[in-house]
Amino acid sequence: MYNFTDEEKAILSRFIDAKGVIKIWPSKRVKQEIILKYLAGFFEKEKTYSEHDVNLLISGLHDFNDLFILRRGLVDDKWLMREKDGSFYWLNPLRY
Repeated sequence: MYNFTDEEKAILSRFIDAKGVIKIWPSKRVKQEIILKYLAGFFEKEKTYSEHDVNLLISGLHDFNDLFILRRGLVDDKWLMREKDGSFYWLNPLRY
C-alpha cells in the first residue's frame, strides 16, 4: 500500500466505500491519478500477473463496471508495466 497525503485521503473517501470498493470513477484527472495509486497498492512487488489475474484483482475493487478504464489507466500512468502483447503485467519498480 502506498502512503497518501491528507488531501489524497479526503479525495479517496469520496470515491471509495467503507469496504474499500471504488464507487465511481472521478471525472477530474488529478482525482483519477489518486484512485490509480490506490489500486496499484493491491499489486505485489516483483510478482508477474496474467491479464486474467489483473482483471480479477481489479474486478473486486470497483462496482461501476468499467474494468478496462482501470487496467488501462494503471498502464498509461505507469503503475503497471506489461508485455507488448498484454499477456503479463507487473508493478513498475520505479513507482514503489
